[in-house]
Amino acid sequence: MTHAPKPLIARRSGALSGHIRVPGDKSISHRALMLGGVAVGETEIHGLLEGEDVLATAAAMRALGAEIERGADGVWHVWGVGVGGLTEPAQVLDMGNSGTSTRLLAGLLATHPLTAFLTGDGSLVRRPMARVTEPLSRMGASFVARRGERLPLAVIGTDRPVPITYEVPVASAQVKSAVLLAGLNTPGRTTVIERSPTRDYTETMLRHFGAEVRVERADGGGHAISLTGQPELTGRTVQVPGDISSAAFAIVAALIRPDSDLVVERVGMNPRRTGLIDTLIEMGGSIEILNPREEAGEPVADLRVRGSALKGIDVPPERAPSMIDEYPVLAVAAACAEGTTRMLGVGELRVKESDRLAMMADGLAACGARVEAGEETLTVHGTGRPPAGGATVATALDNRIAMSFLVLGLATDAPVAVDDARPIETSFPDFAGLMNGIGARIEDATDTDGAGA
Repeated sequence: MTHAPKPLIARRSGALSGHIRVPGDKSISHRALMLGGVAVGETEIHGLLEGEDVLATAAAMRALGAEIERGADGVWHVWGVGVGGLTEPAQVLDMGNSGTSTRLLAGLLATHPLTAFLTGDGSLVRRPMARVTEPLSRMGASFVARRGERLPLAVIGTDRPVPITYEVPVASAQVKSAVLLAGLNTPGRTTVIERSPTRDYTETMLRHFGAEVRVERADGGGHAISLTGQPELTGRTVQVPGDISSAAFAIVAALIRPDSDLVVERVGMNPRRTGLIDTLIEMGGSIEILNPREEAGEPVADLRVRGSALKGIDVPPERAPSMIDEYPVLAVAAACAEGTTRMLGVGELRVKESDRLAMMADGLAACGARVEAGEETLTVHGTGRPPAGGATVATALDNRIAMSFLVLGLATDAPVAVDDARPIETSFPDFAGLMNGIGARIEDATDTDGAGA
């Protein structure tokens, strides 16, 4: 990201309409590059998200020995080094803003006999890494970090990795994935037990590349995911669907603008990622699932969204793992709904790119909504119409906070501005351009008279 802040302002729009495609799924993009990098032969990736987070993963895998090129047709080609073949990087690996990439890469590196140094931007270096370093240490790796297990992080991989059975203490696809990726270069069987299901992109893609992955019921409930170590992964073709986390912003924007009629094409519909769709439909949102199909093992569909009168509901805590990144924009929908929406079991939001519970509560309050944040809850009291707006919201380098409040500004009487939209490029390149193409009004705030404080 460039260093100068990039303020944007959103003004109330008319109905949103048309057909759009959002950028490729970030989770799948990271994993395709990493597994392609340790496979034998060529991997072809179609629809890769070309945001800064994923480009940081590509740069890291190149530094570790993989050959990666982008074709003129937008298709990415990866020539891997084989399982166990990563080489020690000569430079520090800068992961930008990507916590996913950092935690997964720590797992991949932990069972290679090398030392690597990971760092990131001002937001990432504040995020805790203990949740992955603890199980990876059990497998034989060593780590040196700042207080609180924060970046910069030295990963000292082991040449004698030990398979483990590890029960994830909190529902986290990143922790599960880090342990499974460490298990790739570990002899024997590495097992992760999760009591609550999390997104299963890693398991699906490991199988796609040729690994043996078993999922069985665990004693006491939940699932045990087991990987047989030291497989020969083979390069594959990967089709990356549209990211449901990115589609969420267009979906909510269309729901809160009367008479909108929008189709979002090729959205990934992995059932462990569709909690937001379920929630918005429960709130009265008109969302029609069209042309469901499967691409490279992942379910995909087109979504038709129409402007709707939303109502407040209670969102159960067990739904959190399937929509943890979508709560900020759900809070925007709740602020425009009739009645109270309670989001339960969302304490994980406090350790994302920012403390998202606090950021959403403060920003919504500044825009005139009544909201309360607890340690594990966010409660929004809607009046049936959008709040007043008229605020400039601090983003704390959090892309989803920035996009959520720009969506809110499309519905409020007074415009809503964000102080810095640069982080949006990490996950949703040309967000403003794509949204404006369907009728939104998102502009450079330095070219206007501002939104006020």
